[in-house]
Amino acid sequence: MEERVVLFPTCLADLLFPEAASAAESVLERVGCEVTMRPGAVCCGQPAWNSGHVAAARRVAEGALQALDGTEPIVLCSGSCATMMHEYWPELFEGTEQAEGAEAVAQRVHEFSSFVAGRLGIERLGSGDHDIEALCYHDSCHMMRGLGIKDAPRRLLEMIDGVEVRPLDAPERCCGFGGTFSLRYPELSAAMADEKVDDVTGKDVGTLVAADLGCLMQICGRAEARGVALRGLYIAEVLEAAMDDGMDEL
Repeated sequence: MEERVVLFPTCLADLLFPEAASAAESVLERVGCEVTMRPGAVCCGQPAWNSGHVAAARRVAEGALQALDGTEPIVLCSGSCATMMHEYWPELFEGTEQAEGAEAVAQRVHEFSSFVAGRLGIERLGSGDHDIEALCYHDSCHMMRGLGIKDAPRRLLEMIDGVEVRPLDAPERCCGFGGTFSLRYPELSAAMADEKVDDVTGKDVGTLVAADLGCLMQICGRAEARGVALRGLYIAEVLEAAMDDGMDEL
């Protein structure tokens, strides 16, 4: 029996990386989920929340809260947004009429890779249609520190036949994006991204994988500005390519 899930692409996937959301939907369907999306679920309110604008964050998040009403698991294409909703929505809506609903939605939130690796119990992946021999995986700060998710995406990537996952020297170091942080402190943000670019390229790989699109945009954008060839892929894109057409349902 298929499990019904709601896929929440988040703002960056909607606006800039639709291929990431499409890949996530494809992977979820391949592993036996019935996937729906809610058009009203647009933004979780994190940018305003991180800047201290609580009322504005609540106003933005209310639309997503209403759209996500139900009982199905909510799978997000962003560890950062998943952290915002799971950890901070109860605080954001505390004392309001939406408090109970926000708490209920928070408990249904799952980051994509942890949901696929844990709840769905994938045990193998094929070699699929990919040209990657080696890659590095980047941990986003919110996902790693806020949700404690570190091993799940690596387990998935290491299941792919013929692909080596090379560890970074400083996997826990921030890439410098931080949403509005990169706008407030551009020089510091760029310096932090440069450290990450150097760490990745020092591993003799041309592909960086992450579970947060903001981090990929930050690191690969900085690499491009420096003339460094570095391809960034959302984790679902790599998993989708690794699923052989002839594979049994996982």
